[in-house]
Amino acid sequence: MGFIMFLFQILLPRADNSGRPFPKQEFDRIKEELAQQFAGVTAFLQAPAEGLWRQGGECSNDEIVIFEVMTEEIDLRAWRTRRADLERRFRQDEVIIRYSSIGVV
Repeated sequence: MGFIMFLFQILLPRADNSGRPFPKQEFDRIKEELAQQFAGVTAFLQAPAEGLWRQGGECSNDEIVIFEVMTEEIDLRAWRTRRADLERRFRQDEVIIRYSSIGVV
């Protein structure tokens, strides 16, 4: 029989709004921070995903990287603080952090 956990995903752009890539050290730092706080972290850094969205009449896209952690508990206040910190560090209006419950076998 499995058990239920929560999967958190952090979506971050690979480059700033002017197209300048963020240094690899920034992503390594996030990976280390998450690994220290949680039992582990998965970082999808090598093959970035592409995000596409509409804002008004314009279409924008970004190459993004994804960090995933699994946890047994949800502390939304801590996740909101982390999101605000990442928005500041990556100079973004909004960083997406999403979570879902998952079954682990």
